[in-house]
Amino acid sequence: MAEKPWGGRFAEKTNKLLERFSQSVSFDKRLYPYDIRGSIAHSKMLAKQGIISEDDAQKIEEGLTEILIEIKSGGFQFSEALEDIHMNIEKRLIEKIGDAGGKLHTARSRNDQVALDIRLYMRDQAKEVVELIAALQEALIGLGKKHAGVIMPGYTHLQRAQPILFSNHMMAYHEMFKRDAERFEDCYKRTNVMPLGAAALAGTTFPIDRNYVAEQLDFPAVTKNSLDSVSDRDFAIEFCAASSILMMHLSRMSEELILWSTDEFGFIRISDAFCTGSSIMPQKKNPDIPELVRGKTGRVFGSLISLLTLMKGLPLAYNRDMQEDKEQIFDTVDTVKMSLQIFAAMMEELEINKEAMLLAADGGYSTATEVADYLVRKGLPFRDAHEVVGKIVRYCIENNIKRVGDLKIDEFQQFSSMIGDDIYIAADLERSTKSKSDLFKIDDIGV
Repeated sequence: MAEKPWGGRFAEKTNKLLERFSQSVSFDKRLYPYDIRGSIAHSKMLAKQGIISEDDAQKIEEGLTEILIEIKSGGFQFSEALEDIHMNIEKRLIEKIGDAGGKLHTARSRNDQVALDIRLYMRDQAKEVVELIAALQEALIGLGKKHAGVIMPGYTHLQRAQPILFSNHMMAYHEMFKRDAERFEDCYKRTNVMPLGAAALAGTTFPIDRNYVAEQLDFPAVTKNSLDSVSDRDFAIEFCAASSILMMHLSRMSEELILWSTDEFGFIRISDAFCTGSSIMPQKKNPDIPELVRGKTGRVFGSLISLLTLMKGLPLAYNRDMQEDKEQIFDTVDTVKMSLQIFAAMMEELEINKEAMLLAADGGYSTATEVADYLVRKGLPFRDAHEVVGKIVRYCIENNIKRVGDLKIDEFQQFSSMIGDDIYIAADLERSTKSKSDLFKIDDIGV
């Protein structure tokens, strides 16, 4: 066998710079368990169809199983000269079992082989990400239940708006992550299709059984077009798109945790186990995890843009450019999984300063909308009620009165004769918050 799998066509040796520039084994070697699993399924199919002998298929399976152990134990020597994980494994297989190993690639190309490997890899990753999202959701539910009834200020434009329950705020992120999980589950469906059998682009003249291979590898369906089978990376782009939305949600939450942990807010305390200090300022405690997650979001966005840019100008079918998809995919997978793991662990140990939250919620005239609603129930059109309460708030500001509910009844009645003593019920922070909380109960998420 020639040194290169395609060496028969070439009269000159490959330039060492090209070998270094074009190799992918330094990063695609993580696909080894999927490459071996796919190759075993392929060899069994070749034997079933009478394309190779049962004895050769048995040797191939035994040899590949031994190689799997070698790689796991760290005893396998990877070679950049062999370009990728596929040729590294095949060359080692031939060294171990001889000519039988050279028959493995019958009716197969590296084009459909890598398409298979990356689909096997990505469907596993999609499942793991969904599981990690569920763990983070459980942490949020636990936090919300532990602090049920805790009131905090809700914000719009980062200005205090209306009092809300802390649990309601946590469940907002629970809903975001629920949609994220649904996106990965949907992506999984399009990833979970078996491409092997397309060969380089046009299929093969051998009488293969694609459905048998699909059954061996737990694929519910096979791809329908040979050119699309080897050139499609939509599923990878979709995974990175779902990952980008997920990281955007984590980044939004990170921003709030960073703000809430400042002395200016003082709403939360992040455990020391998830923070670091300053090399020069002894008093500092920095919210590293939220900051890093917020920063790593850009990496995932970048991977999505890289894949879209990579694919946008490629003619059918396979092009070597597509080798560049793996580093983007791998980095996205690693970033998303680690971010979810550490975020869930951090949230489980988060401490809440309910007194600071309540004090903040009680400021900023946060029950003004409830006072307007009170006037509406008395018969005043909402726009008129809005104007009346706006004047009440301005009066409070001008007279250094901190809360709407601190006005005396005669002060209220300067603005509307409809206002009676029951105004203090409407302006009460806890009553106004609990009167709305029944619309969005934590139990509504099925806990």
